[in-house]
Amino acid sequence: MLSGSQLGDLYSSWLDNYPIASLEDAFGEDDWVSWSEFTAREGHRVQVVGDDLYVTNPTRLAKGISKGSSNAILIKLNQIGTVSETLRVIEMARSAGFATVISHRSGETSDDIIADFAVGTDAGQIKTGAPARSDRTSKYNQLIRIAEQCDVFTNLF
Repeated sequence: MLSGSQLGDLYSSWLDNYPIASLEDAFGEDDWVSWSEFTAREGHRVQVVGDDLYVTNPTRLAKGISKGSSNAILIKLNQIGTVSETLRVIEMARSAGFATVISHRSGETSDDIIADFAVGTDAGQIKTGAPARSDRTSKYNQLIRIAEQCDVFTNLF
């Protein structure tokens, strides 16, 4: 089993050898030290995304911001409780210079609201899986419809 420091070194070697753009949940959800050390060392060349680290929770995000634990957050709309709370977390992350990634949840339906939410909040990134099932293709199809209506493809893909 690797320590957090050893795992960070492994990720760094991968960054040296492969075109990796983003790492999600790179360390354990309570390993604040490894998150912070890695982000300080590699955050300039890779997006370091906290999902389980933050769970769309403003208290955990505030801790991560103060420790420099990542440079991006995964946002799950139904994780914190309300749309208003989710929007507050997004604003908090943006104010700290974080990228935001709007994400689906396991066990999704074909509801395409996260596509609208990603565009409406100008998240720039959406995570909804490979377009292999109706619950996923519905989100991509909605992004296409939005792009056609706006005649703008900026930040959608």
